[in-house]
Amino acid sequence: MFTGLVEGTARIRSLERLAGEQGEAARLVLAELPWSDLPAPGDSVAVDGVCLTVEVVEEDALVFHLMPETVRRTTFAHAVPGMRVNVERALRVGDPLGGHIVTGHVDAVARVAEVEEAADGSRLVRFVLSAEYAPYLAPKGSVAVDGVSLTVVGVEAPVGHEVSFSVGLIPHTLAVTTLGTKGPGSRVNVEVDILARYVVEAVRRFTTSAGT
Repeated sequence: MFTGLVEGTARIRSLERLAGEQGEAARLVLAELPWSDLPAPGDSVAVDGVCLTVEVVEEDALVFHLMPETVRRTTFAHAVPGMRVNVERALRVGDPLGGHIVTGHVDAVARVAEVEEAADGSRLVRFVLSAEYAPYLAPKGSVAVDGVSLTVVGVEAPVGHEVSFSVGLIPHTLAVTTLGTKGPGSRVNVEVDILARYVVEAVRRFTTSAGT
């Protein structure tokens, strides 16, 4: 489990595509990590919001194995060496929960539709994703974008098969995460708030049972 308070960024040193019967897996190597004390094999790390398990620890790098499902459902399907990614180590008992509960189980890939610059250095960014996630998005609710815990500013009514939502990015977030490099057309990983998911699913089940 994570908080969405990204600890820094790392660089993709290599991303080896591995063909298999279940689809394309991958071997990911991250370098230029923000920690002097690296996680150990078996530890969980959120990489652009995706919960991955450390497979090998090299002198200055971490190695991960990505299952085909992970590659298919996340931006790793299009990632290339040299890209920078957000990283966060797993939450430990006693750590402050400064963001919101993030599982690292990405729901969908969204795209940046619009970026609006403000005079104070902040940005308002609008994302578009599948309309099936509209019930889990609400103004002032939480959402994780590339692993960053953010507050939803607004949600527009679904149009066709898509819904758009906006978030505000303060200068600090733009400086310490990769979100400052995202422009229109960029792909990002999105995880909806797990609490919103439980509430929506509970209401659906209650409504269904009440109608039978």
